[in-house]
Amino acid sequence: MKSKIEVQAEAKKIHIAQIKASKVRRRLKSISDLDRPAPTKIEKPTILIVCEGKNTEPSYFKQFKLATATIKAVGNGKNTISLVRQAILLNKKGKYERVWCVFDKDNFTANNFNNAINLAIANNFGTAYSNQAFEYWLLLHFEDHQGGAMDRSEYGSTLNKYINPLGASYEYNTSKIVSGEFFEILMSIEEKSKKPRIDLALERSERIYNQWDHQKPSLEESTTKVFELVKELLLYL
Repeated sequence: MKSKIEVQAEAKKIHIAQIKASKVRRRLKSISDLDRPAPTKIEKPTILIVCEGKNTEPSYFKQFKLATATIKAVGNGKNTISLVRQAILLNKKGKYERVWCVFDKDNFTANNFNNAINLAIANNFGTAYSNQAFEYWLLLHFEDHQGGAMDRSEYGSTLNKYINPLGASYEYNTSKIVSGEFFEILMSIEEKSKKPRIDLALERSERIYNQWDHQKPSLEESTTKVFELVKELLLYL
């Protein structure tokens, strides 16, 4: 008998294959045989993801194995405005089709947080911020957490409550690495709903985010825009 992890892994492969097949069908439908262009070599776009955390966020995004794009995830230990400024410098030095800034509200001032978002937008960067922390995005794979009653210091223990029985752990107070086992669970099928956990997280985070007016993101707890970045990455599977 296959273990739960093996069953979930197979379901994940089927889900990804269905996404790829759907994309191929849409592309073929939109291009007639007569108008189809001659085959050309297309270079993979490179997506730069500049992260506040040195471990959690880069280890998470590097788990995405994209077929038609390349991810460069950089964890520089900077935060809010200094992180966006670093992204500006990196963008000038490299050739990136898209740049994303990933940072948290944490205990930073409202001005620093809000101004960092505005600076990123002014430079046409994507903003995958979280209020309070990136772990809120991970938590939404397991529960429909609606508000700020849970402090970010509780995220680690709450995540482990869900993933320990499935064979993974998250060392919130030490390494903060999203391991391969942890990532597999995030991409697995939830037994109760029969839906991919990542789809649940996307639905929940977008719905919660859209309940706010975004005039002062520093006050919008709990929210995360990581769903926008993940949606973009899934297009390149």
